[in-house]
This record gives sequence, structure tokens and C-alpha cells, in this order.
Amino acid sequence: MTTPGPWKKSSYSGGGDGNACVEVALGRPRIAIRDSKSLAPGTLTVRVGAFSAFVDALKGREGRPV
Repeated sequence: MTTPGPWKKSSYSGGGDGNACVEVALGRPRIAIRDSKSLAPGTLTVRVGAFSAFVDALKGREGRPV
């Protein structure tokens, strides 16, 4: 994977300083994912298509518990 682009936080990252979420960065052909509260352990990378399918599945849940 190439160096990921800028890290982006979700608009649902919570109150306060907004660090209660994950961040993602595009790095074709993969997406890098990291915990915004604990950057030291590293990142998880997945293929763009797999990440898109994951996000689509979450959207389909419409507020139902995980």
C-alpha cells in the first residue's frame, strides 16, 4: 500500500474533543483504519471494495443494535 492520504474522522465521532471514533485514510488499493484515541498500536488495512461493503451493511442496519 502506498502512504495513505489525509486521515478523516467520522462526523459521528462524539462530543468533547471528538476523539471517540476511528479514522480512515485512502491509500489505493486499500483503506487504512486506525483508532483515533490510540494511534501507537498501528493501523488495519482492507481492500476498498471490502470497506465499501462493510459501510453499506452498517447503513442497512438503520439504528438496530450490533
